[in-house]
Amino acid sequence: MTKVFIDGKEGTTGLQIFERFAGREDVEVLQISEELRKDVNERKRLINQSDFTFLCLPDDAAREAVSLVENDNTRIIDASTAHRTERGWVYGLPELTPTRREEIAAAKRVAVPGCYASGFNVLMYPMVKNGFIPQYYPVCCHAFSGYSGGGKKLIARYEDENRDASYDSVRMYAMGKTHKHIKEMMAVTGLAYPPAFCPSTADYYCGMLVNIPIHVRAMSKKATAQDVWEMLSKHYEGQHFVRVMPFGGEAPSELYANPLAGTNMLNIYVYGNDDYILLTSQLDNLGKGASGAAVQCMNIMMGIDERTGLE
Repeated sequence: MTKVFIDGKEGTTGLQIFERFAGREDVEVLQISEELRKDVNERKRLINQSDFTFLCLPDDAAREAVSLVENDNTRIIDASTAHRTERGWVYGLPELTPTRREEIAAAKRVAVPGCYASGFNVLMYPMVKNGFIPQYYPVCCHAFSGYSGGGKKLIARYEDENRDASYDSVRMYAMGKTHKHIKEMMAVTGLAYPPAFCPSTADYYCGMLVNIPIHVRAMSKKATAQDVWEMLSKHYEGQHFVRVMPFGGEAPSELYANPLAGTNMLNIYVYGNDDYILLTSQLDNLGKGASGAAVQCMNIMMGIDERTGLE
């Protein structure tokens, strides 16, 4: 039986990973007692006893946890930002490239993508790789997430019965600041300049829309929205968890952020006219954007059906 330790199980992502192991008879989750969950020696013991350790920790704590590994057979899946662009770590987005699953399967260290970055990279990586936009294209991205993406503190603020009325409306944040996901957005897609990234949260628990408008006149080659849709459809052909949705008349006239809540799915939509093309990804920030993606990577590393425990 595969032994799993979740370092940081009390956090939002850790709890979600733990829940996804419910009913699995092939996995034993190693438990740490509440009074010892910050004890370095006890964490070290469990990390090295495990086949897989999930890191659901702040960045510095995640780096510390990696330094505790002494068992060459222990494989680390890090859900923090700490290692997503680090050498020796595989970026855990299996659908991104034809060889990514093989890289994940062979890896000892896998970094789970950020939620916004997952939605961004599935759109931008094929656009740059296939020459539809240049590396220096001035990318702008507007994204909306459920408040669970902010972790336990933000969840508490939204769910406080005495909260300020301002939380009833959309909440923009990180204005003029460098968001922690931008580094991996650039590293994965090959963009030469940081995207102008505008994230927001709203009064719903989970679900996400990532929107990238593309000006047709600034593209590397002449292409229509249907051309882009066909390219993305080919790039993700045969994928189970990433779907390119119908184009044109069959596509919905409006989109919501939370239909995929509780799943590991990611939907891609393409809209547009003669002047601009709108690319949108729809996902659960706690699913394909965090814990679902982490479990999917572990399944691949185990050599089993990657859908196990996710449907």
